[in-house]
Formats: sequence, C-alpha cells, structure tokens
Amino acid sequence: MSTTITVRAVRDADFPQWRALYRGYADFYRVEQTEEAAARVWTWVNDPAHEVNALVAEDGDGRLIGLAHYRPFARPLSATTGGYLDDLFVDPVHRGSGAADQLLAALSEIAAERGWSVVRWITADDNHRARAKYDQVATRTMWVTYDMAPAS
Repeated sequence: MSTTITVRAVRDADFPQWRALYRGYADFYRVEQTEEAAARVWTWVNDPAHEVNALVAEDGDGRLIGLAHYRPFARPLSATTGGYLDDLFVDPVHRGSGAADQLLAALSEIAAERGWSVVRWITADDNHRARAKYDQVATRTMWVTYDMAPAS
C-alpha cells in the first residue's frame, strides 16, 4: 500500500471509486442509499452552482481512499458564514493512513480561503474512532442536535 496521499477536488472520472466510498459510508451508518440518491449527490458535487462540494483522498497509485462532502452555511447570530462537513469517510483498509487528517486539513484551508468563521460537523455518539480523531482537531460543543419531520 502506497503511503503518499493527495487531497483534491472530485473529478468526473472519479464516479466509480467515489460511489464505492459513498456506499461504504452509507453502509457504516446503516442508511439505505438508492442509486438514484447517490446519482443526485454526484450531480451536486459536480455542479459549480450547487452548494455541496467534494474532496477526495487519493493514494499514490491513483485509488480513492476517502471522501469529504462540505458546504457553506449562514450563521445569522454572528453574521458570518461557516462551513459544514456533511460526510467524511475513509475506506476501512486505509484508516490510520492519515487520509482523514489530510481531508480535515484541506477543509480547514478552504475555510480560511473562503473566510468561514468555523467548520462544523456532527457524528454518531457511538462512532468512537472518529470521535477520537475529531477530539484531536476540533472542539466538541455543548449543542444537542434535533431532527423534525416536515408537516404533512
């Protein structure tokens, strides 16, 4: 396994490898993900006019080993814009390779370039490995997250 990792924006030709990673992410969280839904997200990350962007981590052999989906979000209370990390996933075979560190560092650089006031994300309470990594690079907040279904 190559130890060289490059983080870059996703490219059109990345779809098959990106899809495999995104399927792994959905499987990890036990979320049923249709091909239609994945195709929609792929369209988003390849549309410069859409708010969702994607980074990928590529090993020295050109294999994608990780992904990150992110977007800006308004922060009215502080009158600033922040960045939201929706998805971060590294292929289980490549965990511990530094790919997650490099994806997070690249996102931090993007945040600085864009003048974002914060980069925020959530993770599952029982995702202990990810939380150990996040505790190294970010500050856990006191906020509790809620989901409300739209009125029917």
